Amino acid sequence: MASRDTSDFSNTLAGLSLSDPARRALLKAAAASAATFAAGALFAAQGAQTQSSGKTLRIGFQKYGNFVVLKARGTLEKRLAAQGTSVQWLEFPAGPQLLEGLNAGAVDIGTVGETPPIFAQAAGVDFVYIGNEPPAPNGEAIVVPHDSPIRSVADLRGKKVGLNRGSNVHFLLVKALQHAGLSYADITPVFLTPADARAAFVQNSIDAWVIWDPYLAAIERQANARVITNGEGLVRNTQYYLAARKFADAQPQLLRELLAELEQVDRWSRDHILAVAGQLSPLVGLDAPTLELALNRASYGVQPIDAAMLDYQQQIADTFTELKLIPKKLVVADAKWRAV
Repeated sequence: MASRDTSDFSNTLAGLSLSDPARRALLKAAAASAATFAAGALFAAQGAQTQSSGKTLRIGFQKYGNFVVLKARGTLEKRLAAQGTSVQWLEFPAGPQLLEGLNAGAVDIGTVGETPPIFAQAAGVDFVYIGNEPPAPNGEAIVVPHDSPIRSVADLRGKKVGLNRGSNVHFLLVKALQHAGLSYADITPVFLTPADARAAFVQNSIDAWVIWDPYLAAIERQANARVITNGEGLVRNTQYYLAARKFADAQPQLLRELLAELEQVDRWSRDHILAVAGQLSPLVGLDAPTLELALNRASYGVQPIDAAMLDYQQQIADTFTELKLIPKKLVVADAKWRAV
């Protein structure tokens, strides 16, 4: 995945001037992509040293979400201590990088949006879907500067649109363009991490940004960004829990314990938005009101993977196959957890 990202960076750079801040941001992101690829070797070495035998559950998480709440509350550690199992938390900047860690053997389980698993399965990562949160379509959007002449998705023709390649918003962009009568070829995608995309956005080096919460809430509140569309009626924006297949086959009861604890944290979080915002604020580096906005758009309640969710993921996979963004047709159901 990292090598294809670097190629996409090169293609995008060709369309930017030498002085363009977006070019400098892309060069930085390309370097980060290469670093991520190199980090795979480190992950593999770590994985070889700490391969889980049921005594340690290694969880990949991102800086926002219910895994952060679960980690802060410490309830999973207490639940698993009785079984002689400890918990190791590994932070990643986004879903694609987290799945690199899982592929390298450094992570047993992680949580990502709906698109990263598609790119990961296409790259041969051996994982299974073990659960999901309900859809949260309002938690991601396409935004433009408040004074931009762009009023709708149709106005994006010929524009530079920033996004994290292979993230959940990649599918939102494709569906929004289709709904507006545009094709993916009608815009210039600029692949940037959220931090670099925000910098390019506020410097007007990109015309629009496709982003998810809490980055979405932050740019709305801090820079008065204007939403031209969100996922409502276009995509589900589902959060998935994935596990390395070998680990899931070997430790099904441990994963059930984790999902049960997540369900309890979800129920608590749904009824205590203000408390969760206050708890996350120092960990995420965002003020509580911004997090409240994001949390009120989130979904709560762990669900088992069913046929409808697999069919939805298959739609995403087929879409990216048609766009030649993944090299072959996938059978998403091959990644279903078949625990008894």
